[in-house]
Amino acid sequence: MLASYAGTLPEVNLRDENFFAQLRAEELSRLDAGGHAYLDYTGSALYAERQVRAHAELLSRSVFGNPHSENPASLESTRVIDEARARVLRFLDAPAEDYAVIFTANASAAIKLVAESFPFGKETGLVLTADNHNSINGIREFARKAGAPVHYIPLDSELRLQQPDPFLSRIAPSERGLFAFPAQSNFSGVKHPLSLVRRAKSLGYQVLIDAAAFVPTSPLSLRSVQADFVALSFYKVFGFPTGVGALVARRSSLAKLVRPWFAGGTIEYASVQNGRHLLKPAANGAFEDGTPAFLSIAALEEGFKLLDDVGVRRLNTHVTRLTAYLLDELRQLQHPDGSPLVKIYGPQSTEDRGPTIAFNVLDRDGQTVPFQSVEARARDEGVSLRGGCFCNPGASEAAFGFRSEDTTRCLDQISDGFSIERFAECLGPSVPVGAVRASIGLANNFADLDRALAVARSYCGRAAPTFQWASSFPSL
Repeated sequence: MLASYAGTLPEVNLRDENFFAQLRAEELSRLDAGGHAYLDYTGSALYAERQVRAHAELLSRSVFGNPHSENPASLESTRVIDEARARVLRFLDAPAEDYAVIFTANASAAIKLVAESFPFGKETGLVLTADNHNSINGIREFARKAGAPVHYIPLDSELRLQQPDPFLSRIAPSERGLFAFPAQSNFSGVKHPLSLVRRAKSLGYQVLIDAAAFVPTSPLSLRSVQADFVALSFYKVFGFPTGVGALVARRSSLAKLVRPWFAGGTIEYASVQNGRHLLKPAANGAFEDGTPAFLSIAALEEGFKLLDDVGVRRLNTHVTRLTAYLLDELRQLQHPDGSPLVKIYGPQSTEDRGPTIAFNVLDRDGQTVPFQSVEARARDEGVSLRGGCFCNPGASEAAFGFRSEDTTRCLDQISDGFSIERFAECLGPSVPVGAVRASIGLANNFADLDRALAVARSYCGRAAPTFQWASSFPSL
């Protein structure tokens, strides 16, 4: 409990702590009313009640139509969408003359826009980092189809990038195409250096940043970090609405992409009898396929107002303080014989890391307790944690110590029908397959963290429980 905490927390501002407590009581009272300790902010932020009320009121008094027209309802939707684009640019401190906002379904769809349109080739390659969400890893399929070389920057023991600057420099100048990496790991919380953007661009790369896990609690200025492409999802920033993300792209970089198809809303004209079409200018709709989610986009304004009231820097201080506490408490958990109860993956402190912590509980013999058991016990206690590999295979392979020859053997052995159960059985009980992730956000407090710690403590002095894998367990 916090009262007996012996570690060192970042200096507290009581006014700020009272602010967050009041915000939770007024805008997220459903948490305490339902007995929830929500620690899955990297999965999704939670919406404030005022966001829902404001959006319902907006819809009840407005008439919005498909924006691809000039009638009054369409023009109202166009106005709201244009205002939302301007809001996104202000949020990312991106000059309007340099950057365009393309609304998408989510960050994955934003990344795919770049992947399918980038001019990959034998002399225009792709560099990724081993720590990447699968939405970024998937870019390699477009690159490989075009015959482009694909390279991965490896991770060190703290799951940070291993000498990324020399790695980028060693790639032949003729192969320097796209460099894509996450500003913050969705697995370990590591904040990878944004200085890589300037360095990579000086070497001739175009740079794509996955900002989905970073911008919910950390400020990003595209005036300073001049990335070519940035992808994000708004439900991860302020919980509502779902189904809206964005690709924020430099106008000059958009112009270098080549769209592989066209759709409604992306063209000036299309002719069936002549078999030809003309795309809109790159920054004016050529990448926004079909009708944008105009009713959902209209909800963004209230989310940004919430962030304005909170302040991203104040939010960052709040979650950093909570993260420091949880990290220190997890490190101190022990079995009666003094052996560790928990193994944390990635940095052991808050230095250059965000509020996401991946860990496994260990039994009295040092064996990993199946993450499904911990997740299930947390669920029974009303604690929302996330289990698995978090769609990040590279960080998982590095964290769990997978050996390439072993995973190759196992993947070949079960090629007739892959399942996590068969894969784990093939690797053997000494190799963990999956972890537990706690991620912290705006509404969290120390009581939430203590409840998560109590779940881990419940395994103290015990052997790992037998866990029956669910046949329909989701993909890791």
